[in-house]
Amino acid sequence: MALGWTSSNPLVLHGRHFGRTVFSLCNFPALLTAGILRLEELQDSPIEDYPADVRREHRVFMNLIDSYPGLLDRITTGEEEDVIHIGELLGKGASGARGDDTKTIKSAVLDWLVPRGQVVIPPLSRNIKSDRGFNHEVTGALLCPAGLDWSDTATKLSLKSGETAVRGDQWPMFLYAGYEYDPEDPWKGLLRGEILIFGFKHVFTSPSSVDREPKATRSGNAYLHGMKSVTKGSLAYVATQVRFALSSSSVFSRTDTVTDSENFYHSILNLLEDPDESEEVVDLMTWWTRRIFPNSSSSQRDISKNSALYKIREKRAALQARAN
Repeated sequence: MALGWTSSNPLVLHGRHFGRTVFSLCNFPALLTAGILRLEELQDSPIEDYPADVRREHRVFMNLIDSYPGLLDRITTGEEEDVIHIGELLGKGASGARGDDTKTIKSAVLDWLVPRGQVVIPPLSRNIKSDRGFNHEVTGALLCPAGLDWSDTATKLSLKSGETAVRGDQWPMFLYAGYEYDPEDPWKGLLRGEILIFGFKHVFTSPSSVDREPKATRSGNAYLHGMKSVTKGSLAYVATQVRFALSSSSVFSRTDTVTDSENFYHSILNLLEDPDESEEVVDLMTWWTRRIFPNSSSSQRDISKNSALYKIREKRAALQARAN
């Protein structure tokens, strides 16, 4: 095996974290190649003139460039085959991380379905997924699209038989806090489901942290990459992984029309990146960061009222008010 392809290659390691936290389901060689060409085009026309999907691709490209020192020089001065090789290394990392997480969450998710000490009835296999999805009462209730009634026999049979096909943009109940959906307020509790929190801790702060108070352990992926806040990409990634783990599909595939995972992943990201939803999104991301990284400065906690810092800020505010 060539040295460049080993899992310890810096580009492979970066691809693992980038896929988990920024953008997972993409062709990295194509992303880099198109990004270089677009940088030249943007000298003549602004990015706002491009379609939404191209603008997102460019944001992902620029995020990748900014997150890896020296990468822009390497891809703009290298040959085309060098650019493709760099993209393949990044892609190897992203797909490797996705595969690792899919494998471990497949088993771990069974411990998150019912409160500790209780058992899933009927029992579910850790290795075989065919009895999950709409074939089981518990996983079916969690995967049931918001707005449909899983307790309705006709609905349940239609989902189980596949007569009612569920698209990726029909979001499941497990995304909601308390697994309750309010059609009058669809933002209420969205992306705050308990099973999502378990999934996030499993991937980012180490599997053993799921049952404990949130903290980034030294072996966790968040600690290893200096991650101090929850990103939009990481939330969409974990939601996609948990959704797949609950499903009866055995192999994760971007083109699988049954689970429609790619459409689901993009639909979550589309909401989180929508400027019109920014108020709710900021509130959501702050909530997540406080849950997962409570000691991080990104948690933006209120300053203690009896502290010196609070007094300094209070005095400064009073001086500014007088000046105005």
